[in-house]
Amino acid sequence: MPDPVILDERQTSPTEPIPEGEPSALHDELTLAERYVEPVANAIEARDVARIRALFDELHPADLADVIALLEEEYRLSLIELLGGVLPTDVLPELDPNLTEEVVTAMRPEAVAEAVAELDTDDAAFILEELDEEKRAEILAKAPMDDRVAIAQAFDYEEESAGRLMQRDVFASPAFWTVGQIIDRLRGKEDLPDVFYEVFVVDPANKPIGAVPLATLLKTQRDVRIDTIMNVDITTIPVTMDQEDVAYKFEQYNLISAPVVDEAGRLIGMITVDDVVEIVHAESHEDMLALGGVESDAGITDSVVETVRSRFSWLAVNLGTAILASLVISIFGAAIEQVVALAVLMPIVASMGGNAGTQTLTVAVRSLATRDLTAANAARIIWRETIVGGLNGILFALIMGALAGVWHAAMGASESESLRLALVIGAAMIINLVAAGLAGILVPLGLQRAGADPAVSSAVFVTTVTDVVGFFVFLGLAALVLL
Repeated sequence: MPDPVILDERQTSPTEPIPEGEPSALHDELTLAERYVEPVANAIEARDVARIRALFDELHPADLADVIALLEEEYRLSLIELLGGVLPTDVLPELDPNLTEEVVTAMRPEAVAEAVAELDTDDAAFILEELDEEKRAEILAKAPMDDRVAIAQAFDYEEESAGRLMQRDVFASPAFWTVGQIIDRLRGKEDLPDVFYEVFVVDPANKPIGAVPLATLLKTQRDVRIDTIMNVDITTIPVTMDQEDVAYKFEQYNLISAPVVDEAGRLIGMITVDDVVEIVHAESHEDMLALGGVESDAGITDSVVETVRSRFSWLAVNLGTAILASLVISIFGAAIEQVVALAVLMPIVASMGGNAGTQTLTVAVRSLATRDLTAANAARIIWRETIVGGLNGILFALIMGALAGVWHAAMGASESESLRLALVIGAAMIINLVAAGLAGILVPLGLQRAGADPAVSSAVFVTTVTDVVGFFVFLGLAALVLL
């Protein structure tokens, strides 16, 4: 077993998770989970189960999940073994998805089945979807029949759809019920969802026709019919809707919950705002990794082999684009041999274009994800980015042209040669920054129109454009003007 995890050689974790007296400034810099890592690791090392349980009792499930993620793999497995193959139920949904399979596989199947039965169906599906089919079937076989059926139905829908995301436990009321009847029914019903914010009102066909917030329900007299106080302007979520579209609806209409309906419009579940927060986090995480050319499920807990495999493909694509840029340079080999200054200056043009393109690309991909950038305003945004690229190009052309001219003169070139070099690099800077701005907006728009995810492959194409255009324009102008 490895030595206990030490976060930093300069940092010393307290022997107690929460130190007595005034905490040090260094200790304040650590997150709550980080403060507990070494005490938990030491307790595992000592095989002190009572100490482990005492530490666990002090932590929120989300913080406890972070502690488990921060431990070495050997410690995680030893921890589960010491606890008898069981972890607290409310910790499982909080685990990093990259760790879920490892942790759940190490637990006793009976313990996982009990946890699945206690959780809402959306959380249960979230845990089980990370497992292979054989392990999932083994766990479901030990779960109660009602829970088994509900979770199995969740897996009938696509992974990132509303059907997979929703929880099936939902409270609905006929329109003719009174507030008093509903409150009495709520108090006597055992299979209510753990968290809900509204009572949905349905017609005889079980189609949602309104909703009443719980706060409104509690403030209304008992003899008032529910259909007189319900909000009829409700937003329903089709069961097949993609989770990104679900998140957009919640943000657009400031929803805290929404009913999920099947193809016939019948109520079959609900989605709450806490689920949407997780979607936003997951999608932002996925887009950020995709922009860097990394697979969406990559994480710091991945093995070396998994990390190499996840990054190799896009690095290979980058190699191809780099070769393309090198081929452009090779066309002007004779010009570079005659004017060595070109070899020094040409990376500056390409680099500035790459940075400008990345800035535009980042804003464009984010705007597409939030639907701020649409077909209705695309032309205006494209024109704006063209103007921005041109103005930035002029400004940096003046700066770089002056620097290049002075430097070339200092190297012994004539005044005429220095001036021509300054004009060449200035013109190349303007053209490449305009091209960068256009590529940064047109590439993601084009990929989205083609049905591809603009976050995944835009960066490679934008970089290729700025490199090829930058080298070609700079070296081409140099060949025309200087030689």
